[in-house]
Amino acid sequence: MDAVDMVLRKYDGRLHRWVTGRRLGTDEHGTWIGTPAGTTVHFNYGARPTSLTQADAVRLVPRDGWWVALFTAEPGEPDVYCDVAAPPTWTSPTEVTVVDLDIDLVRYRLDGRVEVEDEDEFALHTVSYGYPPEVVAGAIEGASALRRSLIDRTEPFGTAPDHWFSLLRA
Repeated sequence: MDAVDMVLRKYDGRLHRWVTGRRLGTDEHGTWIGTPAGTTVHFNYGARPTSLTQADAVRLVPRDGWWVALFTAEPGEPDVYCDVAAPPTWTSPTEVTVVDLDIDLVRYRLDGRVEVEDEDEFALHTVSYGYPPEVVAGAIEGASALRRSLIDRTEPFGTAPDHWFSLLRA
């Protein structure tokens, strides 16, 4: 399994955060990247420059779509965390770049609720970064579709991650 850097940037190109994981494989949903508990996540904002993950996780870079997803193994909380983003770009076979568009969707393991976060940040950055209308529309449509899929547990937000967790742990 090859190492893959997942690099998240803001719309202005500024580095936001990044993590190196293992390419687990590809299926009809996209490319799955594994990050076992204890993986270092690098941040380019706030007071913490790095953090270690607390639980095993698999990350999905979709074939198409305005998002990337992080599925966290038990006992991790949340169950799924999605960044609404411009469609990811593979800049090399070992690096994928994601332009984070601020809105996040979170499904919680404990009660199954789905919450939409940081819409205020999206509204602010729409103006300050000058998101073009097609980016605004893509982000809003992506967030709406994600919310429905997370609530309904439509694949890949149902049992699809189970296979990838088994590969990560093997």
